[in-house]
Amino acid sequence: MSGPYDALCINSFYPKTELNVTEIQEYEKQILIRMKSISKDCRCPKCGYITDKYHGTYIRKVQDLPILGKMVQLEICSHEYECINNDCEVTTFAETFDGFLNTYSRMTERCADFICTLAMESSCEGCARICKALGIKISGDTVIRLLLRKCEVLPGPEVSDVIGVDDFAYKKRHTYGTIIVNEKNHEPITLLDGRNGDTLRDWLKNNKHIKVVTRDRASAYAKVISEELPDAMQVADRFHLHQNLLEAIKKALNHEVPATVNIPHANQSAVIEEPCKKN
Repeated sequence: MSGPYDALCINSFYPKTELNVTEIQEYEKQILIRMKSISKDCRCPKCGYITDKYHGTYIRKVQDLPILGKMVQLEICSHEYECINNDCEVTTFAETFDGFLNTYSRMTERCADFICTLAMESSCEGCARICKALGIKISGDTVIRLLLRKCEVLPGPEVSDVIGVDDFAYKKRHTYGTIIVNEKNHEPITLLDGRNGDTLRDWLKNNKHIKVVTRDRASAYAKVISEELPDAMQVADRFHLHQNLLEAIKKALNHEVPATVNIPHANQSAVIEEPCKKN
């Protein structure tokens, strides 16, 4: 039977079929884990051919999630492969460990996922400070680049046949943009530069399937939608319907109720002056 204080097998935390731990060194603030690739083949990232022809080896240094507050550095002896497809533009390529470590990454995917989750719940600079305290070396700028790289690989948003269009301010009275929203699930589709309708026109040319557009009262949007989607129904959104209603009520009240109404004070009374008595 196993005792209660048996040491954990570090190999179980890494891909067993692709990597083998060869050495572990512990320092005051860092744990260094040396690993060796044991893969037998790899898929070409360009043409998809699977090759088992080795070209060479190289050392990759990457970060992993910390252990008890100590930074974990991995030194991986990885392989380079030669593509066996003569028609492929790629001659040699470095192996990847899909799901654990991707091409050119300086950290494992699980470490990157943790940083992105923390940044979304706090901020990029705040995330960098927390990571430093935990034992992950990263800057706020690197967190931004990591978020952008994660965003690029996400699947594109669904563009339904009912959309909403409105403008917003990056900096009020200076820089504006246009946001397009899927009205069926209320999720943003894309952000466009400017609010004069030029970028909206280019976007609508590639999305002719749209049937209903909710918008504000801007004439620029109305003109572009009418020209690019003549059969689409244009609907005023809820906010501007309320705004129209309030303006109509205000105009009606201004016609019926005077601008100023004199209301006497409740305690106001006539002042009677008594004649002065002479001695």
